[in-house]
Amino acid sequence: MVAFNNKDSPRIILKSLVNQNGHINNGFSTDVPTVSQIENGLITKDEDLPGEETQVYKRRWYILFVYCLLTLTQAMLWNTWGPIAASSHKAFGWSDGDTALLTDLGPIAFLLVVFLFSWIVDEKGLRWACVLTALVMMLGAGVRCITDKSPYVKITAGIGQFLNGIGTPVSMGVPPVLSAAWFPANQRTLSTAIATVANMAGIGLSFVIGPFMVPDENNVTRNIENNTFKAAEVVLRNTTSLNEETGLKKRRQIMNLLYTECGWTVGIFLLLLIYFPAKPYKPPSLSASTDRLNFVKGCKQLLRNGVFWVIACSYGISVGVLGAWPGVLEIVLKPHDISENEAGLIGMYSVVAGILLSLVVAKCSDVFSKRKKTILLALYMTSGAFALWMNLLLARAIPDSYVSIHISCVVGAASLTATTPVYFEMACETTYPVAEGITNFVLTLVNNVVSVAFLAVQTIPSVGTSWEGWSLFGAVIMCLPGLIFLKERTNRLNVDEKENCNAQ
Repeated sequence: MVAFNNKDSPRIILKSLVNQNGHINNGFSTDVPTVSQIENGLITKDEDLPGEETQVYKRRWYILFVYCLLTLTQAMLWNTWGPIAASSHKAFGWSDGDTALLTDLGPIAFLLVVFLFSWIVDEKGLRWACVLTALVMMLGAGVRCITDKSPYVKITAGIGQFLNGIGTPVSMGVPPVLSAAWFPANQRTLSTAIATVANMAGIGLSFVIGPFMVPDENNVTRNIENNTFKAAEVVLRNTTSLNEETGLKKRRQIMNLLYTECGWTVGIFLLLLIYFPAKPYKPPSLSASTDRLNFVKGCKQLLRNGVFWVIACSYGISVGVLGAWPGVLEIVLKPHDISENEAGLIGMYSVVAGILLSLVVAKCSDVFSKRKKTILLALYMTSGAFALWMNLLLARAIPDSYVSIHISCVVGAASLTATTPVYFEMACETTYPVAEGITNFVLTLVNNVVSVAFLAVQTIPSVGTSWEGWSLFGAVIMCLPGLIFLKERTNRLNVDEKENCNAQ
């Protein structure tokens, strides 16, 4: 070890050290405390701190609240048609394929614009990205309100879904960027979790608002035929006219839903337009004040970061399958006499449980910042155990029950859902000083590619559906080696860091 002393500069040691974020300092370390050491409380003396001035603003919670409204609304608009599929079929004569295509337009739009929005966030800032997202969401919601006449309504609905899907990159990938810009280090994972679960809450809310405003009533003719009191009315009224009346009623209900959602998006756009700064006047932490690599250099460094790709693949495979899981849940549970409504309730319970568990896990991750890999491993083992239990129940290898199926599905999905905010923060720490926007947009890109591939497999003729029940368990098992590698690597780096510190 060779050291050079100079009164005007810190002592430089030609020995590789790794900081608390897992970032290798290219063979050099200095006596100046690292940003991560200060933020984790390892350096407490004021005279040891760098001269950068920081400040934590109370308005950060308002910024987070407005962003949560944005991502909640985007997710709610994306899932407009799924919860009212039966009613839209009656109103417009659509098929299941039409509903599936409208749903798929969101991920398709994401894949087309993800790198554009990554550049906008990195070069122009959060305000530009979020205001632009709110604008395309508002335009998409407005286009859907133009007409309710077939076949034009299918075109306007498709354009609306595509425009709303353009906002998906900001809705899914911005939470860590916002947390780094506005929140101190000890609150970042929690704020990321709040912003992330807001997106999930939007999907859950769509299952409530849609059926509430457009209830899927039983067929009028069947109800009347089963009611002897109104038997005469059945004879007098023509079945075709009844269907037309039902279709008109459904169209009015659906248009009222679309008008309401459009008005809501206008309010969100105005909120962001009036006040939503890209960042505070003073950074909340030392790491927030550190310059990030530009977009091109950041992308190049990200491509060369093998540890990041282990994280991205682990996250993308497991959470990507989980994102597509609600679309096959009813098919998986149907052999066990679980109705479509009951399957929807299981999906809702999974979302709520995932939200609550995500917040708890995020807080634990903030408190135990060096245990993120251990937390992830525990969540995966829990999810894998309950997913295995669920599949054994579905295969009737063990006695099943209504309660057992509910518990296994909900806990298995919720445990995997809670990994998202931890993944986001861990990816940012691993790729520092690459900008958070670049890192997490690539992370969500892998997620969406896996979701699209998972859904595409189901369109192959004769592929069957028996594999779907094991997909979630298989995704968890595939990711365990990567998580074990990350945990072992972290332990090894921590030991090396302690030895290097003692050598100094």
